[in-house]
Amino acid sequence: MPLIIARTPFRVSLFGGGSDYPDWYLKHGGAVLATAINKYCYISGRYLPPYFNIRHRIVWSHIETVDSIAEILHPAVRVGLKAYGFDDRNGVELHYQGDLPARSGIGSSSSFAVGLINVLSTLRGRNMDKHELALAAIDLEQNHLKDNVGSQDQVSAAYGGFNMIRFYKTGQIVVEPVALDPERQAALEARLLLIYTGTTRLSSEHAGDLIKNLEAKSRHIEAMTDMVQDGLAIVRGGNLDDLGRMLHETWRLKRELTPNISSAAIDEIYGTARDAGALGGKLLGAGGAGFLLFYVPERDQASVRHALRNLLHVPYQIDFTGSTLIYRSED
Repeated sequence: MPLIIARTPFRVSLFGGGSDYPDWYLKHGGAVLATAINKYCYISGRYLPPYFNIRHRIVWSHIETVDSIAEILHPAVRVGLKAYGFDDRNGVELHYQGDLPARSGIGSSSSFAVGLINVLSTLRGRNMDKHELALAAIDLEQNHLKDNVGSQDQVSAAYGGFNMIRFYKTGQIVVEPVALDPERQAALEARLLLIYTGTTRLSSEHAGDLIKNLEAKSRHIEAMTDMVQDGLAIVRGGNLDDLGRMLHETWRLKRELTPNISSAAIDEIYGTARDAGALGGKLLGAGGAGFLLFYVPERDQASVRHALRNLLHVPYQIDFTGSTLIYRSED
């Protein structure tokens, strides 16, 4: 029985969030500046040998041992197995592990979807390229699961790298990699401080509120989308400190989108970081909880880290691999 293991990165989004929802970009177009990071989810899969008293075994935060796909609790697994032609004639075993907690704003559900499809399609004898993986994960989440998710996370997870992602009114998605020399990349990574607040939330619920407000807050979405080109120019060769100031502006704009974007606890963390020297930052994902990203000049790194010493700092680098099969047994 062949065993497949897929490694898929999580992501950090800088600018353009909100414009990647189909409800927006199919009318107006959109763009996002985002990077995959070297923190991953791992999904292993194989056909379960017929020597057990169960048909399927799914291991995530639960251990599911069931006799039919219809009994599987994990919605993406249940729907994904059916979508890719699996049935109960052959048992399937899937295991999930993640470097970072789910429901925390780093695109975990989409990374899971990309990795799952990578494993399932390989088991079915089909090798998808990165663009096919991204589109398939978008289709799974938006059309099959009916989740309130945008279209940037799946692209970052599938492709890897630092990218500007364009979303066209036709539905076309184009990925433009951002090439950085090693010194510039290291300077950017050193100044972007990723902090875990210790809390999680169901992003689809917060995103639902955001989607309802897209047209009413069109000025905010347009302003955040306009920042993509400016942010790209800074990343490529401008004063990196200007990136921090732009992030502070996105913080202000994003907080005005819905009442649930932030919270008193998140506001306190943000204010503490700013007082200690952070030029700006953002709450990743749809809001409410999870990870905060701060831009901190080198001179203020020690001060900010000390001010946030009770929270977890997550060191990371840009991932350039995307969703990758890291193991595939011959039999």
